[in-house]
Amino acid sequence: MRGLGLASVGKGDKAAHLRPTTDRVRESIFNLLLNGGYADHLDDSQVLDLFAGTGALGLEALSRGAAFCTFVDSGRASLRLLKDNIARCRAAEVSRVHARDVSKIGENPGLPASLIFLDPPYGKSLGQRALGTAVTGAWVAPDALIVWEESTEQEAPDGFEKLDARRYGDTWVTLLRFET
Repeated sequence: MRGLGLASVGKGDKAAHLRPTTDRVRESIFNLLLNGGYADHLDDSQVLDLFAGTGALGLEALSRGAAFCTFVDSGRASLRLLKDNIARCRAAEVSRVHARDVSKIGENPGLPASLIFLDPPYGKSLGQRALGTAVTGAWVAPDALIVWEESTEQEAPDGFEKLDARRYGDTWVTLLRFET
């Protein structure tokens, strides 16, 4: 899947809160995962991509060895782009799309995720609520790694340990571990 072009969103869709992760930030995230001692969270893993948008992070994880990715988003524009990108990457067999509000994700019907991408709309305080809902619904595996992309460095909510935080331009990437 690496090297395939994803559906273009231009500069994003502000009305839909669609702000794609830049190529630079996405590359930095995966360099950190692979070279920072977190590669075991990618290999043959279950991935959960919350506020999936175009699905670029989850699709990249699949291209780097993840076994399965569940994408969650509720935006019409996001879902259209996400489904197009899954088709472009020929990832339909190794992915599932939940078209719903992340804060109402419900119970997990499958395996819990060991790698979670969390990329909520910036500045709306939705990340902590999404993590809480994912934990309650049994979406988060013991010792899961959370990659949280936001406009500011994030503190670890109760039940999580902060591992690292890095700034890339106007984006902060905070790594958390789910404590069991």
